[in-house]
Amino acid sequence: MNLIKLNATDSTNTFLRQLAQHHAVEDYTVVMAEKQLNGRGQMGTTWVSEPGKNLTFSVFKRIEHLDKSEQFYISMAVSLAIYDALTYFTIPQLKIKWPNDILSVNSKICGILIESIIQKGEMFACIVGVGLNVNQTDFNGVTNASSLKSITGIHYEKEEVLQKIIECFRQYETWVANKKLQKIKEKYVEHLFRRDKPSTFKLQNGELIMGFIKGVADNGCLQVLLEDEVLKEFDLKELKLLY
Repeated sequence: MNLIKLNATDSTNTFLRQLAQHHAVEDYTVVMAEKQLNGRGQMGTTWVSEPGKNLTFSVFKRIEHLDKSEQFYISMAVSLAIYDALTYFTIPQLKIKWPNDILSVNSKICGILIESIIQKGEMFACIVGVGLNVNQTDFNGVTNASSLKSITGIHYEKEEVLQKIIECFRQYETWVANKKLQKIKEKYVEHLFRRDKPSTFKLQNGELIMGFIKGVADNGCLQVLLEDEVLKEFDLKELKLLY
């Protein structure tokens, strides 16, 4: 792992993308920042993190062996890697909230943002951005947010946690490279938050619907069994799972 440490940057994803545009970047290059000035989450949201308390980093990963239709398997692999790493540190009641938030005791502790790099119309690499709440304990009234320290009372060495996440990601990435895609999906679905439980979803138009999460499609769409016994697929823009 080639680790680049920054005191502050707008976004580790942006820093790494710009680096890759001008230089040959080594596989598993990691950019870690003590402070992000403009951290980004899914769907244009922002990721707010107290400086020096949390893990905010991005990983450069070449993925020429993947088709565009298989991009979500990287997302599943990253989610599983973080799940396994946090299991190693005995973080309790872990779940993956679709598409790739990590929860502990039903509170969000980690968000993931993955951006693909396409060259000549084909998958070339991806930049995996991770924001993991480690030692921050004050979230200024943000609901459903927590951290490893808030949950366990233990102060964590951030680089030790980072090393474990990368170690686990390397394992799952070999599964992706060896096309063990069904195995990845089965394990991901096994850990899904509210799988097979009656859940409430908010559609893009604001309408609320009820259903049961059954799994995910290869393209990452959430498979929901609706009240009329119809299994329907939704992408991230179409619905939001409420807590």
